[in-house]
Amino acid sequence: MSEVESERATLAPAVVKALRILDLLATTPSRPKPLSDIARELGIAKSSTSNLCASLEDGGLIRRTEGGFLLGRRVVELGSAYLSGFDQIREFYRICEESEVLRRQLVQIAMLDGARVLYLAVFEGRERFPLSASVGDRYPASATAVGTALLSELSRGQIEALFRDPNSLVSLTNRSTVDLASLHAKLEQTRQRGYSTDDGEVHLSVLGLAVLVPSSGQGEPSFAIGVSLVHPSDTAEEQQLVLSALRLAGADLGRPVLATLAAPATNKTKEVR
Repeated sequence: MSEVESERATLAPAVVKALRILDLLATTPSRPKPLSDIARELGIAKSSTSNLCASLEDGGLIRRTEGGFLLGRRVVELGSAYLSGFDQIREFYRICEESEVLRRQLVQIAMLDGARVLYLAVFEGRERFPLSASVGDRYPASATAVGTALLSELSRGQIEALFRDPNSLVSLTNRSTVDLASLHAKLEQTRQRGYSTDDGEVHLSVLGLAVLVPSSGQGEPSFAIGVSLVHPSDTAEEQQLVLSALRLAGADLGRPVLATLAAPATNKTKEVR
């Protein structure tokens, strides 16, 4: 084994453990986690955990509080740098603001992260409600409208591999999709009509509508853009207006940036008639 290979073999376990610590803290971003809890939950010796946390703290990736450790500011900086690489995220807010319909809604854009969805940006055109997603939140893909839209472009085999573990099909309400047969049926319906729904699967009083924004290039992820409507205040007419606006927004986000910039003002996202 070369000197470089030997160094990699020595560093790899520490890097993996450090990543596991970051992932663990990300599951409870607002609650400090004591060192002893981190060591116990990850099955790492307390002394090793202490050394890893000290290194992560030095790098600004985590911070120490009286109650334990939280994610640090460096994580935000890295996340912002990552998101800045996607033209769709930069365009998301412009599209929401220019749409007469979406500017009055709670709109999210998300990407698939294993069997969950990761929320990348949220436009708050209306008051938030309990359990509504924030930037950085991860929700079960099988239960959310944005997750269903993203899963709909996967093959049957990919879906079954992704949800091989039954625990991946999380039940948040009595309407949540909790078995593969139901998930396949929901995904087929989504493909046929071109949009997805979450009718009380995450929150009983909330209807989610979403459309897929397919990958714009090799190696680029797909996104889904969705709106959360609160029952029963939103009428069927309002739902159709929102769906039409989402389809326009999805088409706009799917265009190459140069084509979007070159398009005349009349082609920009406009009010749904």
